[in-house]
Amino acid sequence: MNVTITVNGKQFTHDIEPRLSLAQYLRENLDLTGTHIGCDTSGCGACTITMDGNAVKSCTVLAVQADGSEITTIEGMAQNGEMHPIQAAFKEKHGLQCGFCTPGMVMVAADILKNYPNPSEEDIRHGLKGNFCRCTGYHNIVKSIQLAAETIND
Repeated sequence: MNVTITVNGKQFTHDIEPRLSLAQYLRENLDLTGTHIGCDTSGCGACTITMDGNAVKSCTVLAVQADGSEITTIEGMAQNGEMHPIQAAFKEKHGLQCGFCTPGMVMVAADILKNYPNPSEEDIRHGLKGNFCRCTGYHNIVKSIQLAAETIND
């Protein structure tokens, strides 16, 4: 089946198997390996990307369902060699440890900040509820998102 998907501002057309997940498409067809596959059941959130401006878990979306969509992956967050403010905040506040969940956390953080430009800690923790980190205990992830909100709003 032919699909045309815009990923990180560039349009791609491929003939793919209808059963191919969007996460697999990004990783295997486009070599965008920042989208991690952790559970294949939408439980961990490591595969979170934005599709048409909304955070989605790409392991639960078929690539054919994304036909005509605009996708942003972790690789599309940085611009002109500069980290996105969310990425920079995660680095500054140590919002990562092993790094496996980090791409999904950054992408869901972008969605949180889109919906709550000045989020409370409760807003952030609620927004993170579908993404798991087994290393950090979330404290520094929350601090990272708070710093990103401050930076973006300055």
